[in-house]
Amino acid sequence: MITIAVMNLKGGTTKTTTAAYLLHALHESGLRSLGVDADGENDSLADWQADADWPVPVVGMAVSNLHKQLPGLVSDRYDAVVIDTPPMREHRNVVVSAARLATHVVVPMAPTAMEHKRLPAILELLDEVGPLRPDGQPPIFAVLFTRTVPNAASTQVYRELITDDGITVLQTAVGRLERYAQAYGDTITNALNTAYGDALTELLDMETVAA
Repeated sequence: MITIAVMNLKGGTTKTTTAAYLLHALHESGLRSLGVDADGENDSLADWQADADWPVPVVGMAVSNLHKQLPGLVSDRYDAVVIDTPPMREHRNVVVSAARLATHVVVPMAPTAMEHKRLPAILELLDEVGPLRPDGQPPIFAVLFTRTVPNAASTQVYRELITDDGITVLQTAVGRLERYAQAYGDTITNALNTAYGDALTELLDMETVAA
């Protein structure tokens, strides 16, 4: 089963928007998909699903033993799960639990110095999680640039900096568009035909490369 955890050190980094679009892209591709809102303080993904009456279910599960509880809930009913994790700085135990379960971890971030400085903490967590997983290895991991500006030199600068650190940056970048900035509370359609759909394809293709 595909299990994608969307994570970042802090809130306000487009985690929920990214989780929502990836979830819909999986659903539109024909997979039985489930969203998991692991952010107990904000409940943003669950509230969005309720407000917009999505065709995709979302459950709230902001618990530090997510890796134990979620498999029993999912069982053989779903093909794909997307977990919207809480800010890692405040709820590290929940994020660790999500990472223990994830097949893929994606970090949405703007190509800025502030967000670049947050990456080492995330890498440290994934290294810590590796030995706790059944295969003893960290999950497949990639950065997704969001809120990018067309032709901005900074995007390429940070792509090179992060890549030089041995981290995969998806070629797809999500632009700073009103469609995404104002998406919360609205229905999501044609997610597969957005940058998030392209990012999902890249992310899942990494499995073949890593195998």
